[in-house]
Amino acid sequence: MRARDLAVEYETVGVDTDATEAARLMAEHRLPALLVLDDDGAPKAILPASQMIKAVVPAYVMEDPTLAAVVDERHADRLCQALKGRTVRDCLSTSVPEPPVASPDDTALEVAALMAQVRSPLVAVVDRDEAGVRLLGVITASHLLERLLRAAS
Repeated sequence: MRARDLAVEYETVGVDTDATEAARLMAEHRLPALLVLDDDGAPKAILPASQMIKAVVPAYVMEDPTLAAVVDERHADRLCQALKGRTVRDCLSTSVPEPPVASPDDTALEVAALMAQVRSPLVAVVDRDEAGVRLLGVITASHLLERLLRAAS
């Protein structure tokens, strides 16, 4: 199995996409993360759902998690209002690493090693040529496991 054969269409967002829209996309499709593309359509970052959750938790709770117990449910239910007026760029970690990228000819083992090494739930499959970078799709950890298990049967 080669990366090109494992890659599937996957939801992507741009760095300037509305954060609420990105959160809604994650929630509706139950995605572990979103692939963030730069203005040229090349992979820029991976935005894990956990990072999006962190963006809605008030700073004072992040500093002292015991304060979460004193916030009433009525206010807790409105946490996502913290995303209003923010972009995906605002939700990315300040030290966001480059997203893992596989070449179309990489083997399943090469993809698995890359995914494990960087601890990412996604690997972008990118074809590079003189015209630039073209995203072929994404390989998720769960999809890779499914294909590897099927091949082992």
